[in-house]
Amino acid sequence: MTLVADPGLVAEGEEAEGGSRRRGYGSYVALKVLGAIGSLCFMLVVNFLLFRVLPGDPAKTLGRGRLTSQAQVDAFNKTYGLHEPMPQQFLTFLKNIAHGDLGISLQYRLPVSQLLMDRLWPTLLLVGTSTILATLIGVYLGIRGAWNRGGLFDRISTGTSLTLYSMPEWWLGLLLIAGLGVGFAFVPGLFPTGGLHSPNVDPNSLHGVFDTVWHLVLPVTTLTLAYLADYSLIMRSSLLDELGEDYLQTARAKGLRDVQVRNRHAVRNAMLPTTTIIALNIGFVVSGAITVETVFSIPGLGLLSTDAIGVPDFWVLQGAFLIASAGVILANLVANLIYGWLDPRVRT
Repeated sequence: MTLVADPGLVAEGEEAEGGSRRRGYGSYVALKVLGAIGSLCFMLVVNFLLFRVLPGDPAKTLGRGRLTSQAQVDAFNKTYGLHEPMPQQFLTFLKNIAHGDLGISLQYRLPVSQLLMDRLWPTLLLVGTSTILATLIGVYLGIRGAWNRGGLFDRISTGTSLTLYSMPEWWLGLLLIAGLGVGFAFVPGLFPTGGLHSPNVDPNSLHGVFDTVWHLVLPVTTLTLAYLADYSLIMRSSLLDELGEDYLQTARAKGLRDVQVRNRHAVRNAMLPTTTIIALNIGFVVSGAITVETVFSIPGLGLLSTDAIGVPDFWVLQGAFLIASAGVILANLVANLIYGWLDPRVRT
């Protein structure tokens, strides 16, 4: 019988070769970084064109119908650089991006970069915490379910994950608000239904930190439950594929305990697809955060974007799109680098 080598052992073997592995990984990193830069450049072009190819007069749309005379329209276009030819507008756009100038908000009359920085932290706190929890819980459920395939735990965890995954984030959030925020019958509400802080609490104090955590329980739970099914099902499927490989039989034949075979060999190789899906899901989690922040009134980038759509606040939308897209590109770059480190075969 032909035995298949463990990819993890292949990686260890290449590591023993020293410089050749490092040079191979260095070339792989350079290639992926160049690809990320190319994606970033394409995203800048899309970001510039996205809000300029819409039909209608931008001045009248952005001016919300208050620019009645041609003189007012011309003054508005000159103020925001809309009077320039499109190529010149693009060069000005790139120059401003390089200097961190994203324009002035029509709604708040503040620099967009300042608004985004003020709203970035709540979104990072929400998305980051939810992603970490969903990953840890989902991977654990996938590992345990696959290792005991067909058992009671596997059936319950898979069915529950699929049920939660089928629910829109805003609907799941409303259910949690109704059940745990507002309360029902004789059960009182346990958690705040909106906001990031209580009105009379200093968010920079120790009490304010605990108050923030208390306010984030429901929104973080909403995003965690909505996205853990991805990691659970991918991890379960990947581990089931690995369980049929011959190198696991070889590991058992060498006397390794079942838990060692699982953790040191099977799980490590099954983590490769999960690593990819984590990065790809960053974009979906950010889009989910928009609805969750709206439902729970969390003052992050999602709620800011929702408010900007209603105005419409052209430069806020452009800046929020830029931040979200750059974050997704960076997350995919990190995932590719980790993937290449875990499995040397992808570098060829």
